[in-house]
Amino acid sequence: MSPSSRENHVQNPFKTWKLLVSPLIKPMDIVSLFVKSALFIFTVISIYLLFFYALSNKLHYSTSNCPQSQCDTNRLLSSQKKLLTRQNTTLYNEPKTNVSHIVFGIGGSANTWDDRRHYCELWWKPGLTRGFVWLDEKPNKTWPATSPPYKVSQDTSRFQYTSWYGTRSAIRIARIIKETFRLGLGDVRWFVLGDDDTVFFLENLVTVLGRYDHNQMYYIGGNSESVEQDVIHSYTMAYGGGGFAISYPLAAELVRVLDGCIDRYASFYGSDQKVQGCMAEIGVPVTKELGFHQIDIRGDPYGLLAAHPLSPIVSLHHLDYVLPIFPNMSQIESLKKLMGAYKTDPNRAVQQSFCYDLSRNWTVSVSWGYTVQLYPSLETAKRLETAYLTFKSWRSWSDEPFTFNTQYFSPNPCERPIIYFLDRVQKAGKGKDQTLTTYERVKSEHDKDCDNKAYAPALAVKRFQVSASTLDPDHWKLAPRRQCCEVINGGGSRNSAVRIKIRECKSFESVTPP
Repeated sequence: MSPSSRENHVQNPFKTWKLLVSPLIKPMDIVSLFVKSALFIFTVISIYLLFFYALSNKLHYSTSNCPQSQCDTNRLLSSQKKLLTRQNTTLYNEPKTNVSHIVFGIGGSANTWDDRRHYCELWWKPGLTRGFVWLDEKPNKTWPATSPPYKVSQDTSRFQYTSWYGTRSAIRIARIIKETFRLGLGDVRWFVLGDDDTVFFLENLVTVLGRYDHNQMYYIGGNSESVEQDVIHSYTMAYGGGGFAISYPLAAELVRVLDGCIDRYASFYGSDQKVQGCMAEIGVPVTKELGFHQIDIRGDPYGLLAAHPLSPIVSLHHLDYVLPIFPNMSQIESLKKLMGAYKTDPNRAVQQSFCYDLSRNWTVSVSWGYTVQLYPSLETAKRLETAYLTFKSWRSWSDEPFTFNTQYFSPNPCERPIIYFLDRVQKAGKGKDQTLTTYERVKSEHDKDCDNKAYAPALAVKRFQVSASTLDPDHWKLAPRRQCCEVINGGGSRNSAVRIKIRECKSFESVTPP
């Protein structure tokens, strides 16, 4: 090729392309080709979706008329399809978790239900909550309409159980998650397991679970309060009496391996311990939330509730084994009173705040909706947040150890605070977005007042009135921080009521004065 011809070629690089393409392809041809391609893709997707839904319906229908092993396979295939659909949907496109997304599995017994149903009926909301009490046999009397509906557990005689100090009912209770999952209920995000004497605080349960991605594998609960229980059973286990939550994807995997786990861990004492053994095999650890309370303590739970952790209260258990949480009441009456305050402001219930009256060197600790403690002295926040030892350990009835710090509760009235209990609660403010709670002293004939002159002005205070804004559930999505409070008026012989205001702390403000 000569230099001149090479130059002509370089100067017209698209000449050949134009000769090949432009006579053959017109703009309208390109548009037509695009439309045909789009129609083809749409047709293929439509056929796929029709096939997918047809197969899903077939699997769902077949679960009611198939051998057990085939039913389990079909359910697992169906659950895997649901999981794929969930994973392709971002959290931002889903509604917030609410109580309808939770299915409860409650372990119960036909013989003891009448004695224990009052605990469940405190929180169960017919027509709103979903789930079942799983019984060992069919009850021989009319089932109460105020109780959760019941189902009878399957026979578990084929499973091994070798714990010398336990009962075989642990197997039946452990399988509640599997039998509940097999029901195939729709739109389930969480399975929550508990006992027939577990009291759940529904709104707070929803708040806590709403912080987690239910499309992931989560196992959420709490430990025992008594170290001796954690040593014997496990620190890595969510204790069943306090209740625990299992996300749908984890439940689908747990159901697949559960029966084999039950036999492999035949020597384990409790149902929750067996479930945790399965979780270890799946590789999912417990996510601990401080609001789940096993209440593995004896005596008076006052010290624990008066210094509740900085977390929403989610559950209480073993309430037949501790004193009533309010004096001069039965346990059920006490719980109804606590629930009354809780329903007024769920997220603030038993949350602790500290106030200081520097003019008289007073300290006030408020456990909202439960109790107020008045100290005629200035006390540190560290002391105030430490639970008084009003209880003993679960197994040995000892003063220690516990999984949280405790302090001695002196019988000497001059060495402890003056205690007030909730009297009433009401909504306040124009928009009913505030609360006003009143706390009064409750003395028995055996209670003695401190005869120290320094206590006299404090003893003249007959009641506390505490105002607060309703706490938004989104408060618990932030880094946890205790709210501040301040004394609004004095109290004393002429004014026997002290008014307190709880509020968010200001910038550069601590809960204690400098």
